This record gives sequence, structure tokens and C-alpha cells, in this order.
Amino acid sequence: MRSRIAFVLILFSTFQNASAKVILPLLFSDNMVLQQKDNVALWGQSTIAKSVVITTSWNHKKFTVVSNADGSWKINVPTPKPGGPYTITFNDGEELVLNNILIGEVWLCSGQSNMEMPIEGWGKIKNFKEEITAADFPNIRLIKVEKSTSTQPLTQANIKERWQPCSPKTVADFSAVAYFFARNIQQHHNIPIGLIQTAYSGTPAESWTSGPALKTMPEYASLVDVISSKPGAPNDSHIPTVLFNAMVNPLIPYAIRGVIWYQGEANDRKAQQYKRLFPLLINDWRKNWGNKTFPFFYVQLANFTEAKAEPGGSTWAELREAQLQTLQVPHTGMAVTIDIGDAKDIHPKNKQDVGLRLALIARAKVYKEKLVYSGPIYRSYKIKSDKIEIMFNHTHGGLQAKNNDDLKGFSIAGEDKKFYWAHARIKGNKIIVWCNKAEKPVAVRYAWANNPECNLYNKAGLPASPFRTDTWKGITE
Repeated sequence: MRSRIAFVLILFSTFQNASAKVILPLLFSDNMVLQQKDNVALWGQSTIAKSVVITTSWNHKKFTVVSNADGSWKINVPTPKPGGPYTITFNDGEELVLNNILIGEVWLCSGQSNMEMPIEGWGKIKNFKEEITAADFPNIRLIKVEKSTSTQPLTQANIKERWQPCSPKTVADFSAVAYFFARNIQQHHNIPIGLIQTAYSGTPAESWTSGPALKTMPEYASLVDVISSKPGAPNDSHIPTVLFNAMVNPLIPYAIRGVIWYQGEANDRKAQQYKRLFPLLINDWRKNWGNKTFPFFYVQLANFTEAKAEPGGSTWAELREAQLQTLQVPHTGMAVTIDIGDAKDIHPKNKQDVGLRLALIARAKVYKEKLVYSGPIYRSYKIKSDKIEIMFNHTHGGLQAKNNDDLKGFSIAGEDKKFYWAHARIKGNKIIVWCNKAEKPVAVRYAWANNPECNLYNKAGLPASPFRTDTWKGITE
């Protein structure tokens, strides 16, 4: 009798496995967006050595893949130009259909709290009620990875809400910066856009970097080994690698156009290290996605904290310098926000302009519009007697002081390294800087403070990035 029952159970189990429906990662669902004109990865689970037939409605083709010894499978399928809606059918003996799929542009939106900051919720950005009411963009699709950590790379993301069309009902708790970025691009290009939000407040860049990459930095090598030897999900999101493992790795290799990034506040005490860490993170993500050239556009830190009466050192200025220098990494872009921060709030409410400035970069560099996407960027300097002449890139139509006021934010120093507030005037596409207290000047700094008073723009209305001409030792070295 027992042997008969055992035989029936085995037979029932075999029947269940034979007819088991394909299991997909939570990242795949109705309403998702797939990257256009790409060879996108689809993956999931089935039974062992099972043929999975995948049918894509945009070309009515069938693709077959056989699952591995652990039941996993992965296949790449070609996608067309933007359009939809389409369906994808998965069949391993039982059919699973994903509906209302769009082909367009997929952007990964990551960083710390200023990327996480929702339109409503705890964020309540500027004009949030009006923005939510107007957020009827069904061809923008949203998905959010929930906050999570892991000491080892995960394959499944923590996702509660699957892909959703952007509407007043779905946008309120989504990243404001990401939404305004996508809205501006879609208004000018009318293409579907998928936004994957994976952000965690108060977190440093080392948490978002993979273990193998971080081990190339000597100060982290042994620590990474210790972390990875202890499986688990620690409560501390500041631990190196734990956010890459839990909130980035499970998204790979979902095809993306690029990344937008807003982070740095949590690294301000290690700004000099950030000059190595941030480029490492960018190249690490590109390597893991198998795409060495995808765009990585980021936000330079905004102005914050009480303004200082005299020029001096600043951890945030040094972090901004690290971000500025990261423009040397190919296929990057930086949105300057030195003019739209808040002295009393590390989470400025004006996220519209942040999203817009990121979108300008994407529209110029990715979507090939001929437009101005950057404010003045320091290029070089010359000492001319008792004055210093500063040259810039991205002057576009000329330099200007906002509201035609006197130029503010410049300081100058001699060989004693003591900085004084300086006079400055525009001469064509150059700035001439001088101060009677520094008769033999050797260095100039602009907007070099946590919360500087500064007003240099180009004629397109975009602000100049903070900079310095010297390489003197900073306070984070």
C-alpha cells in the first residue's frame, strides 16, 4: 500500500513539473518596456532540460531555448524600432503571456535620497499636486526596486509593484528626478520610456559597487573578502557592495539605454577617494552589463548648509570637483545644480530643473539634438601680472552674470595659499579675476563652498560648474 502511494506521489510530482509554467523574474511583467533596436536578454526558470518556446508579436517569430541542469534559461531576442503595444508568449508546455509591452528607451535611475525622493510621499516637491494631476503619460512606464541589501550577489530583485503606466495614480511615490527626465525626453521625441528606479537614501558609492571591482582599491580589498564570507542581508546599507548585490545585480542583463545617477552626499568626507571610486563604479556597471559605452549621466551636488562669510575649504566643493573630473570618463554627462539647492534642506524641492538638465544632456548626446546641454566648464587659466584669466568650454553664446549683476563667487590667492574674495569681469568668453590683497596671484577658485553665492552662466541660462585652478591639498585628503 505504501509503495502504491509513493508511486502516485512521484507520478503527481512528475506531472506537475512537466506542466509547470515558466517562472520569470519580477522585472518581467505586463506593461514593461524593452530597449529598442537591441538584442535584449530574456531569462527565467522552467523544469530541467525543458524546451521553452518564446514568441514575440512584433515580428511573429519563435525562439527556442532549453533550460539548464538547474532549470534556468536565458535567450536574446531582437527588438524593433519604438512602438507597441506587443505581447511575448512563453511556452514550456503551459503558456504564459506578457501583454501591453512597449519597445522604446530604458533608463536605470539610481543613487541616494535625492534620486529616491518621490513627487509626493516624504518628498512633496515643488508644485507636487499640480505635477501629479498632469502626470498622464501612459507611454512612460515605471518600476521600482525596493530597498534591500545582501552580502552576496542576488538574482532576484525585491520588487513589490510590477511595471505600471505613468498616471496620477502611479507616479506620486516614484522618483521625481527620473519622472521629469523622462517626461522632457518624451515630449521632444515621442518614444516610450521605461524607468527602473533603484535608489536608497543616505548611501555611499562603495555600497553600489561590486565586490570584484571594489577589491581593485587597496583600502577595500580585505574588507570585501570579509563581507562576502558572511551571507546575509545586513541592516546597514553603508556596507560596501551590499546595494550592488541586492539592487543592481538582479537587474543585469536587462537591456538599458543608460543610467541617470544622483549621489555623493554620503561620500563628501572622502571626496579625494571619490575621484577613483566614482569612475570605478561607472566602469564596473558597464562591464557587468557587457556594454562599455552606455551613457552615464549624473547630478553634481547642489548648494547646501549655511553660507560662509569668507572663502575657505569645503568637503562638498571637493566632492563636486571629483564629479567634475569624472567627465573625463567617456560617455558621461553632468547636470550642474549649484543654483537650485536649499541651505536648510539637503533634499531641494526643485526637482523639475534637475530632471530637465539631465534630459538636456540625453537629448544632445543620445538623441542627437543640436542644443546647449551644459553650463560653462573650466578649461584653463593664465596669470597676467596681478590678474588671472580663466578660459571655459561650453560658453555657448557667451558668458553672463545672472540678472546682469556683478559676478560673484570668485576668490583668489597668492603663494601663501590664503584666499580673498575677488573682483571678476567678463571679457568675451573669458573671466578676468583680481584682488588688491593678492598682488601676485597664483590661483583662483569659483563657488568653492558648501553653499556658495555664485552667478556665472552662459547665454543659454545654464550655470557654471564650481572649480579651482590649484591642486593644493584639500581637507578630505
